[in-house]
Amino acid sequence: MRRPAAVAEAARPNRFKAGVLAPLTAAAVALTLAACGGAVPHAATPHDGASPAPLTGFAARFVGSSHQPAPEATVRPTPGTWDDVAAPAGFSIVVVARGDDASTATLTGAVEHYAETHGADLTVLPARDDDEVEQRIDEAVAAASDLVVGVGDGVVDVFSLITAQYLETDFLLVGAQLPEPTHNVTAVVWPGAEFRGTGLGNDAVRPNAVTPVIAREAVAAGAASVLHDLTGIVIELG
Repeated sequence: MRRPAAVAEAARPNRFKAGVLAPLTAAAVALTLAACGGAVPHAATPHDGASPAPLTGFAARFVGSSHQPAPEATVRPTPGTWDDVAAPAGFSIVVVARGDDASTATLTGAVEHYAETHGADLTVLPARDDDEVEQRIDEAVAAASDLVVGVGDGVVDVFSLITAQYLETDFLLVGAQLPEPTHNVTAVVWPGAEFRGTGLGNDAVRPNAVTPVIAREAVAAGAASVLHDLTGIVIELG
């Protein structure tokens, strides 16, 4: 179920200046995270000093261990462990997509397939530049969606800056990752689709790395991880 959303034209205050965001991304990420006071990840040790509860069931199979993954850890799950994880009734997804390239279209299509398969409510919000990516994130959070998915390398720099401001919202990046994610941002990457942001040494996604098959697997794995509170990690598919 997809509700197409037109790109908003109304003028709004911009937090980004043309030509400035890219060279300042790394520094801005650090400043933003510092300003947020260091968000506590889901897997953090409880305040009473007790160790986190051991993982069981799907979470243990997915991670391959009974231990909670550390914040920002890379997890290499066994293929297919997520196949039987169903989204709950009424689950809502908003996709923030930037880019007119084939990879972005394929990733968007994979989220559409997931929503159709699981009966989830889906809204796709296209964005043309950094300011519109920011606006789309704001709109997705305002809509109280269960999961905000970012697709296209063009969303990564803005997600790095904005997602830490919405710690109660779950975000998922598919085919890209953040350099320093907070506990509410999960990423799924694989060889050729692991962009980390402008100026951070990762090449843009290789078009032949994003096929419909792996894109659908990535969306399913990422959604299953979020649904089981395994967030703030990077899921690496082989």
